[in-house]
Amino acid sequence: MTQPFLIGDGMTGGYGGADILHNCTIAVEKGEIAVIVGPNGAGKSTAMKAVFGMLKLREGSVRLQGEDITTLSPQARVSKGMGFVPQTSNIFPSMTVEENLEMGAFIRRDEIRTTMEQVYELFPILRDKRRQAAGELSGGQRQQVAVGRALMTKPSVLMLDEPTAGVSPIVMDELFDRIIEIARSGISILMVEQNARQALNIADKGYVLVQGENRYTDTGQALLADPEVRKSFLGG
Repeated sequence: MTQPFLIGDGMTGGYGGADILHNCTIAVEKGEIAVIVGPNGAGKSTAMKAVFGMLKLREGSVRLQGEDITTLSPQARVSKGMGFVPQTSNIFPSMTVEENLEMGAFIRRDEIRTTMEQVYELFPILRDKRRQAAGELSGGQRQQVAVGRALMTKPSVLMLDEPTAGVSPIVMDELFDRIIEIARSGISILMVEQNARQALNIADKGYVLVQGENRYTDTGQALLADPEVRKSFLGG
């Protein structure tokens, strides 16, 4: 059986002595969207941080394109093709939009203008505001800067931790549309999201975590249709 493009397999670990994840498995295929949902404190963001190398695993492994990257640092994983957008502190507020994007390309030694143009095509408002300090932008626009900055590394996998936190429903829909566009370009998306119903609606695959364990795993549409999932996690 072929391996998923990216997989955190049987991950057990936490911070200090306490395990938060218990034999948790999260995978995403090439160019697909995988979404991690679940109640507060379920270990969603912890699972994503474990995949990105921000959490030392006691058991389990992380593999990207078949290569075991379990012991690599987050920075080394970025060099391997992983992009990560944390929920908070994900931009440089005093720098302009353009400077933020340039900072995103710090590991590259090639010409970055083409990638920057692609980011501006994806998020046209950023082109209009490219000389403005990123900290002056609205919450939704700041999220666009954060995603754009991660795309500047030309990742094969883009990981998003609560990308729609604190934005209006209209901005959320727009961000989800852009996320679909990014996936269609061939970039795999792994996303933690509080807005479970909307996120599962765009997901190829969904993972429902409860107390650091996999409770349900299926396609986004199958999870949305599952009466147990709906009753327990989607408000009926």
